[in-house]
Amino acid sequence: MKPDIADDVPWSDSLTSYDKEHFTVYLRILDACADNASEEEMAALILGIDPVVDPVRARKALRSHIDRANWIVTTGYKELFAG
Repeated sequence: MKPDIADDVPWSDSLTSYDKEHFTVYLRILDACADNASEEEMAALILGIDPVVDPVRARKALRSHIDRANWIVTTGYKELFAG
């Protein structure tokens, strides 16, 4: 069962409950980006949003999740190891 996907990730300067619930989604997105997957593939396969039916939502949600995933690997990860 996939977690509910927000169009805009709730943003905070610390990890949120949304982040914890969607950690696997973030990892899958980072992995897909590293493999040069298309935005359409990531939206459909990872977020469960059909980019043909709802291209604006797919693009917006994907960008939001990519931005948050990048924040986690550059800054937010510190909280995971803080104890």
